[in-house]
Amino acid sequence: MTSTTYTVRGMTCGHCVNAVTEEISEIDGVASVEIDLVEGGDSPVTVASDAELDIEAVRAAIDEAGYELIA
Repeated sequence: MTSTTYTVRGMTCGHCVNAVTEEISEIDGVASVEIDLVEGGDSPVTVASDAELDIEAVRAAIDEAGYELIA
C-alpha cells in the first residue's frame, strides 16, 4: 500500500470534497481518499492505493470533478 498527498485548488465545500473523492476513487487501485478542506484555498488530498498512481490519471480525475491539481 502506498500513500500520496496531492494539492487541489478550488474546493469550497463538502460537495466539492465529495466530487473529488468520487472521481479519484474510480481510478484502479485506489483504496481510500482523504481530503482536508481548506475553503477557497489549496487543499491536501491524500490517496492510499495498491501501487503508485499515474499522475495524469489523478489530474484527469480532478479535472473531471472541476478542480485543479497543483502539486
